[in-house]
Parts: sequence; structure tokens; C-alpha cells
Amino acid sequence: MVDKNTDFHLARKGRGAPSNGVSQRFNLQDREIDGDWLDEREWIGDSPAPLRTDVTTEFPKSIITYNQSPDLPFDRSINAYRGCEHGCVYCYARPTHAYHDLSPGLDFESRLFAKPNAADLLRQTFAKPNYQPDSLAIGTNTDPYQPIEKRYRITRQILEVMLETLHPVVITTKSSRVVEDMDLLAQLAAHQLTAVAISITSLDPQTARLLEPRAPAPARRLAAVRALSTAGIYVHVNIAPVVPGITDHEIEAIVAAAAECGATSISFIPMRLPHEVAPLFEQWLENHYPDRKAKVMSIVRQIRGGKRNDPGFHSRMRGQGPWADLIRTRIGIAARKAGVGKAKLKLRTDLFRRPLVKGSQMELF
Repeated sequence: MVDKNTDFHLARKGRGAPSNGVSQRFNLQDREIDGDWLDEREWIGDSPAPLRTDVTTEFPKSIITYNQSPDLPFDRSINAYRGCEHGCVYCYARPTHAYHDLSPGLDFESRLFAKPNAADLLRQTFAKPNYQPDSLAIGTNTDPYQPIEKRYRITRQILEVMLETLHPVVITTKSSRVVEDMDLLAQLAAHQLTAVAISITSLDPQTARLLEPRAPAPARRLAAVRALSTAGIYVHVNIAPVVPGITDHEIEAIVAAAAECGATSISFIPMRLPHEVAPLFEQWLENHYPDRKAKVMSIVRQIRGGKRNDPGFHSRMRGQGPWADLIRTRIGIAARKAGVGKAKLKLRTDLFRRPLVKGSQMELF
């Protein structure tokens, strides 16, 4: 058994974050020395024991989150889960776990929350007389098709409500599991009510495994792009994020592969490292790419105005400076050669019909 005070930065098998790190926000304690998961930690050879996934069900009173961000193409979203088992080390959503007194590190990818009443809450919201439909985004914070969706099927239940009410919906995911809901998505697409954005960071299986340990392999994501496109569903590929010094050399190859598989449009987002994500990512670099750490972080700072992160509207999604401009130019050239463009999709809102909910006056008619 390892002493609990030992500095613990070795990678967990199948996990992205090297540790739970330290948060200076919300009085979160250092989980390196204060976490019950440490009680089960054992050494097996030179590797720490695998970390199991725990899921807690929660029952919120509302399900739609609204935003007024000028750099997002939607004003409302749903997240069926908190935390994400994909374990992407760069995930900008990691800091949200600190609000629950949990670590943005290993806790974020192993101590998850599911909202099994999400579809019922959504139906109640849509039934309100003052609700006005507009494109609703799924997967903006944590992936709606992460592994636990296979058990809970909350995303599918949400899509069933979308089809019932003919409400427009856009899905963002890194998972090929999205094709399991092809029957619903194809029906929505027939009414111009849906689009799917699939994130592809790297085409190299080894690189992807290190960056996104529990997300489907790149080849499976490309197969999902092809399957969705063949079914008549609008598919967008987002190179998100572009990790400088690690994946940026693959830009042209990703664009070409996405186009060959039927993607209609493509975009990119430079890597963002808010709050606790920055030290976790630097720790990950030290573990996997120590020879590149200085170079990678230097480019990150150039893209982010001299800092590790830039939270400013517009610039947070685009980056700034010569490196960001170069990435943008390369993607533009590659996209023109491949015959794909920027996303230009307008989903319909005029087909929306309010659902019947138990106890509503509409039940009388």
C-alpha cells in the first residue's frame, strides 16, 4: 500500500487527468491527500490501481440553461450529465466540478452525476404557454454520449421529446454511440430539425488514447460521420481542440478525412485551459511529452495573449496572434481543397407543437 502523502502524479489506466490536482476556489481541499478514493489505491507493478466510476442520480427542478454569450450560436442548452467519463485531459468543463466540492481532475471523470428526470422536465418546459422554440444544444459542457449513456439513455429520452414536439436540436459529441439514435435523428433531419457535430482531435489512435482515454477511437468517429451523412443527417466536424505541438500537424489530414466521410462543414477551436485545467494539462505533458512541454506551453501563451487561458468573448473560441492566424489559414485552405465549408445551417422552429402534460388544461381538448 502506498503512503497517502506520496506525491501522486502517475497516470491512472484509462483516465486522462494525472491526478486530482489542487483547486484554490470554493475552499476545495487538495484531493492528493484528502480523497476517499485514495483508500483503495494500490500499486500494481509501476502503475496505480484502476479508478472505478461512480454515478449519483440527481433530480433538478429545471433542465434548460440559457446564455447570452455573443460567441455561441445558441442561447439554450441541456446537459444530461455532470462530469464526463471520456476523461479528455484538456476539457474546459472540468472546473465546473469544483462547484460541487469535487476535483476537476480525476473526480470529474470518475464521480459523475446523471439526471434521469431530464426528459420529463423538458416536456414540462415545452408545455408552458410562454415558451418560444429555438435551437437547443446538447453536449456543450459534458458529452451526451459518454459511456454511462448506454445504461441511462437520458439523451435518447430527450431526443424522443424533441421528435414528439418537433423542436430543433443540435448535438455535440466525441462518441460514435450517437449512431445508436439514428432512427430518431433521421426523423428529425427529415423535418430540418437537427444537426450533429462530432469532435475529432487526432487521427492517431495512440495520441487520441492519451488525450481522450475513454472516448471512441478516431476511426469509429469517422465511421459515425459517414453513417450519419449517409442517413441524410447534417454532420459538422469540429477539430476541437487543436493542441499546439501535439495535434496541430494533423489539421489537413483531419479535414480531408472528414470530407471524405461526408461532413458538410468544419471548424476548429484552439485549446482552452481555464482554472484548474492548466496545471492538470502541464502535469499531463510532464508525464507523456516532457521534451515538448516548454514548446507546447509557449505556443499556448502566444495564442492566449501571453497567458495560459483567455476567457474573453470571441477570442476564447478563436485565439489570437500569428499561431492562431496560421491555424485558421491552414484550415481554410484545407477546407476549400476538400470541398467543405463553414457551418451554415438554419433549423426550423415553425413546426413546434406543445406537448400534452398530465394535469394541463390542454388535456380537456
